[in-house]
Amino acid sequence: MTIAENSALAKVQETFDFTVDKFPLSGPDGMKTPFYGLFRSDTSEVVNGGSVTSRYVPHQTDDVLALVEAAKEAFEGEIDVKCHFRNGHYVSIAPTKEQRHSVFGTNDNVWPRIKLHAGYDGRAFVASMGYFRDLCKNMAELLKIKGTSVKIRHTSGLRPKMNDLISTFQTLKESWGTLTGVIDQLQNKEVQVIEFLNQIYPQPEADATKRAVTVHKNRTEAIFNRLQGERYRSQRPSIGNDFNVSLWEAFNAVQGYVQHDATRKGGFTGEFDRILLASRDGAVKRAESLALEMVGVGLAA
Repeated sequence: MTIAENSALAKVQETFDFTVDKFPLSGPDGMKTPFYGLFRSDTSEVVNGGSVTSRYVPHQTDDVLALVEAAKEAFEGEIDVKCHFRNGHYVSIAPTKEQRHSVFGTNDNVWPRIKLHAGYDGRAFVASMGYFRDLCKNMAELLKIKGTSVKIRHTSGLRPKMNDLISTFQTLKESWGTLTGVIDQLQNKEVQVIEFLNQIYPQPEADATKRAVTVHKNRTEAIFNRLQGERYRSQRPSIGNDFNVSLWEAFNAVQGYVQHDATRKGGFTGEFDRILLASRDGAVKRAESLALEMVGVGLAA
């Protein structure tokens, strides 16, 4: 099948219809240096903000297409993709909406989503198995679970290595069973939501400023309201006077708040940017570690 005949691959190619080129960097008065910069061919935007050596070979869209083509082997049937560029290529790969609803249902379903990151930082490409929860529109990963992330060596030209790539993504596919098993454990474990949140966001000290107290109060209320809203939409009872919820709900409430509700500055307003920022957020990482520890799940190194 050609790229034009595959809508997912065509979308990747259309979104990343530019090259990343390497040009020599000069000092004052045109003085030569041993360093090179990376620039987008369409906007002349500097990529990665650093410098590389003459030996560095930047990957191109064809390498990303090879990764996506191999990753689609992890799903049966057609796939949907979302593409994003920020100092590197990001692609999320998932079953189509029709397929996931037929398999995972339509009420509070959780379905797999592979995230690819091909950066220009000299490190390996990373592919991770995450999930998307339709109820709260959270795209998240539990990267502390062993086996949910793989690294792919950054080389020039991935197309000839397709068989190895497919094998790598088949291995990653197997982690979905592990991930859903952990999700079941989190769903079956109750936690007092206020106590859980206080471990993620400690209560202000007695001498804290009025603003700190207000921020803590407003954040707790926002997360609690998010939880209540999810219960209403999934036709489950409201949170009772004991404030008990499942660990799964508690983690997703924190992750969802950070992804969707937390104030962001510096132009990080797009959907994919907010997903990436949430995955790196300290509170989300603390919530994941705490939740997994509470069900006794071994963490990845």
